[in-house]
Amino acid sequence: MNQPQVPTLALTLGDVAGIGPEITARTLLEHDDLREVCRPVVIGDADALRRAVREVLGGDPAVVRVVDTPDDATNDPRTIEVVQEGPSLGHVPYGELSAEAGDGAARFVMRACALARAGQVDGIVTAPLNKAAMHAGGHNWPGHTELLAHEFGVQNFSLVLSAGELYFFHLTTHVSLRDAIEGVTPERSDNVLRLVGSFARALGKEDEPIGVAGLNPHAGENRLFGDEDADVLAPAVERAKAAGINAVGPLPADALVPAAVRGNWRFVIVCYHDQGHAPFKAVYGDDGVNITVGLPVVRVSVDHGTAFDIAGKGVAREASLVLATRRAAELAPGWHQVWETARAGAAS
Repeated sequence: MNQPQVPTLALTLGDVAGIGPEITARTLLEHDDLREVCRPVVIGDADALRRAVREVLGGDPAVVRVVDTPDDATNDPRTIEVVQEGPSLGHVPYGELSAEAGDGAARFVMRACALARAGQVDGIVTAPLNKAAMHAGGHNWPGHTELLAHEFGVQNFSLVLSAGELYFFHLTTHVSLRDAIEGVTPERSDNVLRLVGSFARALGKEDEPIGVAGLNPHAGENRLFGDEDADVLAPAVERAKAAGINAVGPLPADALVPAAVRGNWRFVIVCYHDQGHAPFKAVYGDDGVNITVGLPVVRVSVDHGTAFDIAGKGVAREASLVLATRRAAELAPGWHQVWETARAGAAS
């Protein structure tokens, strides 16, 4: 690689009908300091990027340069270097659900994973995709996280929302609330507790307590509001403690989450998507990112969607993508330790 001192990151373009192209272009053309910590290479569609540069940023589309491999990237801050994946998508209209765009968004991720498996990139940063469009394009995954896990062949993984040194792990994510309740099983609880314990250990924080949020109001209130907390989560916490993991709970989510926001917890496990996402996004907004723990390479994503309603209008903020790129650059050099520790924890 031309710059071995900084990690090479694959930035997947996301759904080209959404804000992915414009926030990617702004991130790479307006934040030169990122080039000091990483070598970013877009995996996506050059014409969609050129359109965003011309129509949204008012710039010269010639700044978009196609490269054959990430090794060919020069990391010139005046250019956007892209590995072209598939046919041109520059004709896809902004703001409309498109099977073409959904297919492309999934393929961009798959290509990035292939490059990571081949050792050509050190991490993956993802712009948002649209799940309905991805499904229309023939890729029936609940979301990015599950697609990434499939591409890397891993079974034990977790979506993690992060802001600063706060990490929210999820027992379940992109499923209905009914399925989420059924998904809080002893096996899944054990797996995620081991994953969090391994991640904390890899970060040198193995003594930090891990707060487990209850599934039901008041963590079940001694079975008044459900049995899952007493029958599933409490025994999992005890098994984790016996394995040397500093787990605590289950605790009422309405007490645990505010305490975490105030800095009293660093590692939190929530039971379902909105139990973690709603308060996290309300507090942190563009200051948060989404990390997938359990993969052999670091993957960090924005914590927002495709925003079809504002795509192409020049008002989308790139702050979350900038932060995601920076976090990936910070984590990539030591991610092998996270991966090896998590893999060992999952096998134990």
